[in-house]
Amino acid sequence: MRRGNKEKGESLKKELGLFDIFCIASGAMISSGLFILPGLAYAKTGPAVVVAYFVASLLIIPAMLSKAELATAMPKAGGDYFYIDRSMGPAMGTVGGFAAWFSLAFKSAFALLGIGAFALLLNPGLTEIQIKLVAVAFCVIFTIVNLFGVKHTGKIQIILVVGLLALLAFYITAGVFHVELSKFTPFTPFGPSSIFATAGFVFISYAGLTKVCSVAEECKDPGRTLPLGMFLSWAVVSLLYIMVIFVTVGLVESNQLQNSLTPISLGAGVFMGSIGVAVMAIAAILAFVSTANAGLLAASRNPMAMGKDDLLPRFFAKVSEYGTPKLSIIFTSAFMIFVILFLDLEGLVKTASAMQLILFMFVMLSVIIMRESKIRHYQPKFRSPLYPWIHITGIIGYGFILVEMGIISLITMGIFIAFGFSWYMIYARPKIKREYALLHVIERITGIESTGYLMDEELREILIERDDITEKRFEEMIKKCLVLDLEKMLSPDEFTKLLAHKLAEEIGADEEELYRSFIKREKDSNIVVYPGIAVLSLIIKGRNKFDIILVRSKKGIIFSDEIPPVHALFVIVSSSDQQSFYFHSLMWMVQISEQEDFEKKWLNAKDSEELRNIILSSWEKLKRENFL
Repeated sequence: MRRGNKEKGESLKKELGLFDIFCIASGAMISSGLFILPGLAYAKTGPAVVVAYFVASLLIIPAMLSKAELATAMPKAGGDYFYIDRSMGPAMGTVGGFAAWFSLAFKSAFALLGIGAFALLLNPGLTEIQIKLVAVAFCVIFTIVNLFGVKHTGKIQIILVVGLLALLAFYITAGVFHVELSKFTPFTPFGPSSIFATAGFVFISYAGLTKVCSVAEECKDPGRTLPLGMFLSWAVVSLLYIMVIFVTVGLVESNQLQNSLTPISLGAGVFMGSIGVAVMAIAAILAFVSTANAGLLAASRNPMAMGKDDLLPRFFAKVSEYGTPKLSIIFTSAFMIFVILFLDLEGLVKTASAMQLILFMFVMLSVIIMRESKIRHYQPKFRSPLYPWIHITGIIGYGFILVEMGIISLITMGIFIAFGFSWYMIYARPKIKREYALLHVIERITGIESTGYLMDEELREILIERDDITEKRFEEMIKKCLVLDLEKMLSPDEFTKLLAHKLAEEIGADEEELYRSFIKREKDSNIVVYPGIAVLSLIIKGRNKFDIILVRSKKGIIFSDEIPPVHALFVIVSSSDQQSFYFHSLMWMVQISEQEDFEKKWLNAKDSEELRNIILSSWEKLKRENFL
């Protein structure tokens, strides 16, 4: 039960709310997938490109559900890296961490370069080097913003995304009245099969959605905020993609649209002229800015998480006085600037897309491993439905898309994976001995015990941090909870009605429902933890409901013939969203009751305040023995 201390300088601030998460996830999606790819995709499938984008939005669902589950179970910086490492071990974690960082950094660099490219529409006289310098300038600006706190980054992201959504909503509502349905005929000039091939091509447009999990450690209430923010972002952006592309196809002539790198600006030009081109160029720049900003934020958390785990030098894990991983941000930014200035992005972005598919496959496999490990403290607040079929289907589907991307991408990716394993073997392996979930699965299959409780203990500490399970919170609960000191003997039914009535007043629950639940629970002899001492616990409906009642009955409470008279009863009631605090409180109350001479002190106490003080003094003793 010993709590692990966080090392100074490695703790991130929890400052991101639901709207921040929605904007970071949305901003990471709306960029090249909307402002560059539609023209290229149209050349492959014609007007049916609208359906291809819809299919691609469905393809992201298995990865989204998997990431939502893992993020609510383990809301830690690093996202994909952390989940892969803790499920499959540090060797795979090293590969996953490098892949996540590499793909995010390249896509963010590509978005920054897109800012310069679209600046050409506003100023056609820009040279190639000037376009790159514009990209570098924005990279420096976002680096500074990220260095001074994720809260500022979140605010910038909100402004960018709100502005972008407003411009795109205007484009849809104004442009839809000028759509010519004749431009959708023939709908599938290259055959129905081209829709699925194109869906794989534009799939990467949605990949940014799950990157928000990299900042899970900086979320307020991550168990609710992360999955809800991701689902809202997916729904809004998917609808936005489909509507914008529908309008664009209906506005622009086929020979102009195919292979165009500025399709949305072409569409705006049809009904607004040069002003429309400029407005959509500004929207495109906002999109690339938001993607680059969100990408730098998420990418920099991967070296930080790997530094904490000694897979990279420890200085990457250091957090500045502003609560941000300073060196990790600067290192990521410097790499992005190098890519912008010196490397050919087109081929590398394709490789980065292949890396993303590999990461999605690893993440879905991680969910299967974590579930099958049966580790007690793997307790996600969101569980992906249709397990394991949706995860197996996702792995097969992403593998098919990966193969379709071509041999060059597969070879490049193989080289990169070999580098990740080599780095682990040479640099990290001698330093690391860590338990992971796959070992527990192997142990279950073979029956040979080879693990301890290290993984379970780490997950327990993550739950404590996630659910704000602190000794202070438990202590405050004991100080203010209701104490019932029963002088006369009550029948089991009278006592249960009294208990239900008191609790209904305290937490605003349904009295009759509490009564029925207590009657059912009281028949279980497992409520007795020690002769004369019992703990009665319930999980009830609702949110943010939790209470403790301390009960003394000098004459004893008789629940049934199988249960001996109870003189000390601790009642713990909790809603399901407080389940982790409920389990810890339950454990702590049992440990308090098992202390020497506890029942004797309890029976001899003068009044209810002395009863409360007995619990508090026993709690102080327990903390000295176990927490300090």
